[in-house]
Amino acid sequence: MSDAQRSAAATAAALAHEAPETVLRAAIIGVGGISQAHHAGYLAAGADVVALVDPHPRGLAARAQAWGVERTYSDFRALFADGDVDLVSICAPTSVHAPATLAAAAAGVHVLCEKPLALDLDQGRTMIDACRAAGVVLMVNHQLRSHGAVALAQRILERGDLGDVTHVRLRQAHDWAGAAEVRPSFATRASSGGGTLLDNGCHLMDLARYIGGDVDEVYARTATRKFAGELEDTAHVSLRFVSGAIGTVEVAWTATGWEEGFWIYGTQGALEYTNRSGTPVLRHAFRASPGTTWGDTDVSEHRFAGDAPHARHVRAFLSAVAGERSVLCSGEDGLEAVRLIMAAYESAERNAPVAVHEAPTTLPV
Repeated sequence: MSDAQRSAAATAAALAHEAPETVLRAAIIGVGGISQAHHAGYLAAGADVVALVDPHPRGLAARAQAWGVERTYSDFRALFADGDVDLVSICAPTSVHAPATLAAAAAGVHVLCEKPLALDLDQGRTMIDACRAAGVVLMVNHQLRSHGAVALAQRILERGDLGDVTHVRLRQAHDWAGAAEVRPSFATRASSGGGTLLDNGCHLMDLARYIGGDVDEVYARTATRKFAGELEDTAHVSLRFVSGAIGTVEVAWTATGWEEGFWIYGTQGALEYTNRSGTPVLRHAFRASPGTTWGDTDVSEHRFAGDAPHARHVRAFLSAVAGERSVLCSGEDGLEAVRLIMAAYESAERNAPVAVHEAPTTLPV
């Protein structure tokens, strides 16, 4: 390298060192419980949360004080009119998802939208089209895709280590921490859109597609066993994948404690994960050693440190906004999860299998 080249390189390095790093400015619409995970994720990823929006002044003021956020709004339209935000998390009720997303797209603001994307497939498509036309990222917060165990399971599947997938079992269940009643915002169809099948099942339907590929038929059963009212608190759904594999989704508001788990079985191995007992471990069973028996296989176990899934998902969102990776859970992915839920509700109503392409475009009212 010549002296001139060394001098130019040194100057460039000095300028790069002196240039301030761009910090993305985030806003959060809706300051309920899930907003805490988004806030923690932005802080972990190095973004600034600069504004909060919520129609309830007491909760809004409490969050703003706790998080040291000066800009607060009762209406998201005022937020976008003021500008000075790069991206937004929409953590408000589902009825707000579409109008807030459309307003964000019009303002050139990237969107991380809570699940479900929408309760109307046409409305969800409008959200997707608006963000694409505006050139902004739309990502759906199905954070299980960012779970360390799921991410590793996906890499194992992509390597072909399990052979052909034969069966997928997915479970997410809890009992509202032992509460005698469901939270008010989840208690009626008008307030929430559905019961545990929508609330928990939406995540698992997305995970089913992420792990097993597209689904072509569902058969669902729902029950109301603990919480009196119009919504199901327990549900099972049988899935048939386009690949020929089959699967089950199990969700409940009637399970004591909290469980999140998945089991993937293939022709050459199995993956098992649950947080139900002890330290969560992803267990990979396979047969590479001679002399293995019916119950004695080779096993590798994996434990995971670092950020929680929500924080990992926010990091993935920021990486997509920066153009460093593809969108991990796109608007289309979110829409397909809702389509599967709609097909499942239709199946439970008919007490018969329903082809996914025959799913209603809206949830039952």
